[in-house]
Amino acid sequence: MSAITTAPSSRSAGERVELGRYRTAHGARVLVGQRVFGVVRVSDVPSGGRGRHYLVERELTSEAELDALVADYLAQARTHADCPMRVPALDSLKASR
Repeated sequence: MSAITTAPSSRSAGERVELGRYRTAHGARVLVGQRVFGVVRVSDVPSGGRGRHYLVERELTSEAELDALVADYLAQARTHADCPMRVPALDSLKASR
């Protein structure tokens, strides 16, 4: 298994990589990964670029962590039919029981 963190490069941020897509009543959203100062971050952004952006996770240390996060996040988006970052925590707890 390869680690996904590296020493920082001279560039502060790498290219954004699409990790997944989903739709809500508010429109399509994209889960993106990006290395910032050598650390992998995952964000949830509107596909059109305009609207609320959410930082989902930062400092992921392995590809397995990234894969698990993306799978769970997209499953939560399907379950709630909304952006998981907008769903109140208590609703998530009720749904898991």
